[in-house]
Amino acid sequence: MGFKKFRAKQIFDGYRLHENKVLVTDDSGHFEALVPDNDAGDDVQGLEGIITPGLINCHCHLELSHLKNVIPPHTGLIEFLCSVVTKREASPNPSEGGAYEDPEEKKIRAIIDAEKEMYDNGIVAVGDIGNTADTALIKSQSKIRWQNFVEVLSFTDEKADENIKHFQSVAEILETQLQTSNIKPACPAGRHRTSIVPHAPYSISPKTFQLINQLTKNQVISIHNQEHPAENDLYQTGGGEYLKLFKIFGLDHSPFPVTGKTSIQSVLPYFNNGQTIFLVHNTSMAEEDIIWANEYAESAGLKLVYCLCINANLYIENKVPPIDLLMKHNCHIVIGTDSYSSNWQLSIAKEIETIHKHFPHIPLETILQWATSNGAKALQWDDELGSFEKGRESGVTLIKHNQGVSQRLT
Repeated sequence: MGFKKFRAKQIFDGYRLHENKVLVTDDSGHFEALVPDNDAGDDVQGLEGIITPGLINCHCHLELSHLKNVIPPHTGLIEFLCSVVTKREASPNPSEGGAYEDPEEKKIRAIIDAEKEMYDNGIVAVGDIGNTADTALIKSQSKIRWQNFVEVLSFTDEKADENIKHFQSVAEILETQLQTSNIKPACPAGRHRTSIVPHAPYSISPKTFQLINQLTKNQVISIHNQEHPAENDLYQTGGGEYLKLFKIFGLDHSPFPVTGKTSIQSVLPYFNNGQTIFLVHNTSMAEEDIIWANEYAESAGLKLVYCLCINANLYIENKVPPIDLLMKHNCHIVIGTDSYSSNWQLSIAKEIETIHKHFPHIPLETILQWATSNGAKALQWDDELGSFEKGRESGVTLIKHNQGVSQRLT
């Protein structure tokens, strides 16, 4: 068996940074050892930057990749959501030669390019949101692991059963295509999962929440959480800026019950079935909600994961999430990129750089942990990914220091 050896100024093992060490893997990329520089012998590849395990992207929307540069930055969340709803169906665009490009081909080409970008950037696993099965073929050939979150939108109880059946059929199509692709998958069966998940508190009715709870016992799920103060308005008063979004769906008033509580306190109690729940964004989450959510989760047997997508937050509203509060309350933090509809790139290294820029007091070692071992644990792939431990195939990634750039080494 042959070995590969990598040296850099710093090596991060998933938990802490090391200096004057060499990383050793076998030819297939399985971790073998982290040895002192003087004991590494010959044929060591010297690199500039930080060597880390493969990066984990805990929140993405691969199927929206064709919206790159379509929605301008800083529109605000409500306008952004309205734009996604009205523009997500790609329309033909003239090519450079004047011919028109088929919209479905445009979508698929954008998905292919986005998957390749993430792979080349050293991302080894993705928690990916989808309302369709458009990404199935590309994922069946991908070396990235995929936790597929089939995202339900269902505003009223009257439509709950119908909508759940629809999104279950999307999940079945996705799973079937992943398992029966005519092209030999680069990522073997069992290295992807699919679950039904709620979109957000402003798009899921009470009955729909109850059905999703029943269907996701002990599963990993996600929900967009408190991206805008208006999300709380819906449950506290029945009004607010989301009424503009509802009009696109033919609703002239809020369909949700007025509880007098914040959105997270209104909807998290629908879950009590052992789920791991990713709370994504959290930019308008107050400290009292963090305390309440953590206490409820512990009492109900849930695991909460707080997913940061700081570049998307800056793209949409020029805001950052309350990271200091999340750390103060010992929240399990992970990192995502969100989609090309709301980001300039799909790079976890760039997310790390931006967090470090806006929160320079947070140790780099901590942020790297969010991007590797924390993400692998949250997605329940920490037996193989996220850290350099004997026999693991976590992948090896090089992050160029202070450049927001990464590349896959194995």
